Amino acid sequence: MPARILTAMQISAYTLKRAWHQVAAGSDVLDDAMLPPIGTSADQYRQRVGALNGDLFLVLDDDGTVRGHTGPYQEVFATQDLDRVLYFAAEDVVRRLAEHIAARSRGRGPVANLVSGQAKLLDRIDPAWGNAFRNGGTGGIRPATACGRDPFDRLAWIADTWRDQHPYTHLVFFRGKNVNTEEIALLHGADPAQIADGTRLADLCGVEDGTFDDLAGIWSTCSFGEAGGWVFLMHHQPPGSGPDAEALARLGVTETVRLSAISAKGLYVLDHQRDGRRIDDGQGTLELNRYDRGRAPYYRGGQLDFLNQAVRRAELDHPELTDEFYLYLHALDDAFDLELPRQDILQGTVRAAQWAGQDS
Repeated sequence: MPARILTAMQISAYTLKRAWHQVAAGSDVLDDAMLPPIGTSADQYRQRVGALNGDLFLVLDDDGTVRGHTGPYQEVFATQDLDRVLYFAAEDVVRRLAEHIAARSRGRGPVANLVSGQAKLLDRIDPAWGNAFRNGGTGGIRPATACGRDPFDRLAWIADTWRDQHPYTHLVFFRGKNVNTEEIALLHGADPAQIADGTRLADLCGVEDGTFDDLAGIWSTCSFGEAGGWVFLMHHQPPGSGPDAEALARLGVTETVRLSAISAKGLYVLDHQRDGRRIDDGQGTLELNRYDRGRAPYYRGGQLDFLNQAVRRAELDHPELTDEFYLYLHALDDAFDLELPRQDILQGTVRAAQWAGQDS
């Protein structure tokens, strides 16, 4: 275990390099490993790191704050805690080493072995660092027991077809106080008569073995229901721009999770809002398909750190999920308790309506 580094000092390039040397000297894992490059501006990323490959670059501010970057516009942490900087640096170095080892490993193969391999290597440097990695890297509390359930039970089952924007491009979840499913659908523009009639998706499009007869017609519909404590609404494009936060708040909505597939650009994005405020740590659009196994996808120690922890739990609990898309959606299920009723959707028995004014 490396000696603990005193943190009651302003970090400089000298103190950072000296502390790294002490850690590396006491570890066979980091023996001869180089500290990620240090600069004074994120603009130096290409110059110091090279290709935009996600490797860590440390930007040192005048006040001793160290900002970690995985690209010139992608800040992933900021801290004045020297131990935390050293941990993040070791995490970056260990990942590249684990990739090399996992690619040559037997058993379930390189993808399945990658994340557990990172944890074991960090254990060898410092057991506390191994535990931090398993918790998501910022000291979160890992559940005492593993997931223990089929990861496809609740949300991840839809990953394969949703990758092709089927059955809908937008999967939206609402929760709050006394949120009513039908009111949510009406607010978005669903046909009141079809809601009153209890129309099902199969009534509008027909379905056989999970395949809808009228794929063109489904674009003029929405499907909705309630599962896992959330009201869900699935659609392609509603009339107009959709309701604003104030309109949703009047229906008791305090939190929304929107998953959107932008087919023209091949993007899959997450938008999370709570109490009318977007939760994104200032990172802008949160792209699902930028998730890279073994790397926390969101700002470390930020408001979305609970998702970093959920992703890490999913990685360690389900190494059999070699497809990152399935893995990520299972992590969202774990973090938010999101669920879509599989049989209702595949059999077309889910509640549905056309947009008001559309031809029947």
